[in-house]
Amino acid sequence: MDTSVSAVNDRVRDASAFAYRLREETGNVIVGQRYLIDRLLVGLLANGHVLLEGVPGLAKTTAVKTLAHAIHASFRRVQFTPDLLPADLVGTLIYNPRDGGFTTKKGPIFAQIVLADEINRAPAKVQSALLEAMQEHQVTIGDETHALPEPFLVLATQNPIEQEGTYPLPEAQVDRFMLKLRVTYPTREEERQILDRMAVTRGEPVVKPVVTPEEILAARDLVDQIYVDDKIKDYIVSLVFATREPSAQGLDLAPLIQYGASPRATLALTLASKANAFLNGRGYVTPQDVKTIGPDVLRHRIILTYEAEAEGVTTDDLIRKIFNTIPVP
Repeated sequence: MDTSVSAVNDRVRDASAFAYRLREETGNVIVGQRYLIDRLLVGLLANGHVLLEGVPGLAKTTAVKTLAHAIHASFRRVQFTPDLLPADLVGTLIYNPRDGGFTTKKGPIFAQIVLADEINRAPAKVQSALLEAMQEHQVTIGDETHALPEPFLVLATQNPIEQEGTYPLPEAQVDRFMLKLRVTYPTREEERQILDRMAVTRGEPVVKPVVTPEEILAARDLVDQIYVDDKIKDYIVSLVFATREPSAQGLDLAPLIQYGASPRATLALTLASKANAFLNGRGYVTPQDVKTIGPDVLRHRIILTYEAEAEGVTTDDLIRKIFNTIPVP
């Protein structure tokens, strides 16, 4: 197979056509929210889990459900609550008194797309069970380990304004999410369209499958072949290192950053940039791909100091300053 940049570019241009079908089909249900839909597609193509943060009523759950139906994938929604048990998520062993044996009852985690709704409401035991599934694409029930279906994607939502009855997500788990999305309010025009389309009692429009999971897996193989120039790779490493050693990059941010991004961020930023290039029909990554996807990859991987929090500085503010300072190749 010809793996030259031009050949890959031609194959990507043809293969990425399904992204337009997906956007069109999801657009029958979701008004606006192009940023949200595109980032969900990036996570799907880059094999990375996505954390969605936004106030209630912004169609986060609807967007995930619509995407799952549009790609004809198995879908399960798990409403996380303080009394949720690991067995409610991964499954358990059922004792059979007739033969004295145990049978495995699989939980909702055995789906290709899993929506973890209000993920920060579940206790540590449930988070630990979810962590194994996210990282290893497998779960352990009793003495047996079970592989999860492919493609497997966890899309989690959390409410940033309500903290009563919630548990802070462990940093190790937050780092497993490739992207953290900030979902915002629609524009005035989009909200009017939402009113015209959705203010009915008959429910949501029906979503037709337009892509198969097999096409997604084939697209992932093509994403791996997308070309990343050495200068782009150095640019990505410089961005991540600027979160750890800002003074070495000429940035006066050290008093504001307690911990910078891990090497996982470097890998995630590279893969997400390749997926973004794929969605734009290109077989190569540009600096704009990195700048477009960078905030979503880095915002949850930078831990601020108390000084930064006292000054009202956010991780997005720091990321913006880093991207404005690091020279673009």
